[in-house]
Amino acid sequence: MANIQSQIKRNRQNEKRRVRNRTFRGAARTAVNAARAAFAEGSPETKEAVLKAISMLDKAAEQGVIHKNNASRRKGRLMKKLATFVPSEKTADDKKKASKKSK
Repeated sequence: MANIQSQIKRNRQNEKRRVRNRTFRGAARTAVNAARAAFAEGSPETKEAVLKAISMLDKAAEQGVIHKNNASRRKGRLMKKLATFVPSEKTADDKKKASKKSK
């Protein structure tokens, strides 16, 4: 434990920042994991999940929690995967069945 007043204050500041940064970093990580899960499932909501993840990464980079190049790299990977993404056949079959029923 520090005896110097300035170091005691610095420890308090560091703890506040650590807790604040943790929320932004955790939210970004959760959103990216949700987007990856949507890719794995092949769900039609994948685009929305990717856009949410990109938003969370931008917020984290804006706050200085992660480096802007780190956020950019992660966003690029998600967008590259989204560009080649094809929804699973199961969801496509469901849409075809629904359109036949409506006719």
